[in-house]
Amino acid sequence: MKVIQVYQVDAFTNECFNGNPAGVCILKEPIEDKYMQLIAKEMNLSETAFVQSLEGSDINNTNIFSLRWFTPKYEVDLCGHATIATSEILFNKMGIKNEKIIFETKSGRLIANKTNKGIALNFPIDEPLNVNLSNDILEAMGIESYENAIIGKSTKKLVIHLKTENEVLNLIPNFEKMKCLEFEMDVKGVGVTCIGNEKYDFISRYFNPWAGVNEDPVTGSVHTLLALYWGKLLNKDEMKAYQASDRGGEITLRILTGNRVELIGQAIVVLKGELYI
Repeated sequence: MKVIQVYQVDAFTNECFNGNPAGVCILKEPIEDKYMQLIAKEMNLSETAFVQSLEGSDINNTNIFSLRWFTPKYEVDLCGHATIATSEILFNKMGIKNEKIIFETKSGRLIANKTNKGIALNFPIDEPLNVNLSNDILEAMGIESYENAIIGKSTKKLVIHLKTENEVLNLIPNFEKMKCLEFEMDVKGVGVTCIGNEKYDFISRYFNPWAGVNEDPVTGSVHTLLALYWGKLLNKDEMKAYQASDRGGEITLRILTGNRVELIGQAIVVLKGELYI
């Protein structure tokens, strides 16, 4: 029997039971993919992260790790909130000495830095491509009209720019109809967004019933797309964003050189335990 340290962390928030909860499993040795998927299903969170040192078993004296993310249904290539959650555990619970963590992932090398404003993730920025929407998509989403629609060149996340904040906040998608949609393009989740208020530059919501997550509380990866989209519209390199789910969460975005973006957020640990397989 293997014993795995497991945590549940609320990411992109500094208050318990807000933001986006993620599972974090600390691996001392590799486990089979099927067990990662079963654990993610057991955790039943939008994502569960699996992290392992790439420089031996002494976590305290390394800062290079492998990192993978699983929804309850399948593995994903990129997840922001579970990376924030993993970084919080490594920095503040496992006690690694370095203030920079390097993650080797399916999306390449990702870097997390410990800052006085929270944990800063250095992610690849995603290019927004304009798309036309079918009536079936609009009907399933409960949308009558919209400003624009984009899809991420890399993340394949579809985002619909709505006209008002009320439209975003009051949107009630039909998730069963969404599951039956047939897209002409590769789509990995659908979001909505609009310009923000005096506190935030823009707000958003994000839905992915195909992954077993009807509405994701806070989605770091979709903000790699929204950063460039809203950055161009607002002529800003730094923005504060709010994802308006029931739990809600805040992300500070900084557009960097070299097609990179920094996602800055806080996290708080709410559960610690042991998992037996």
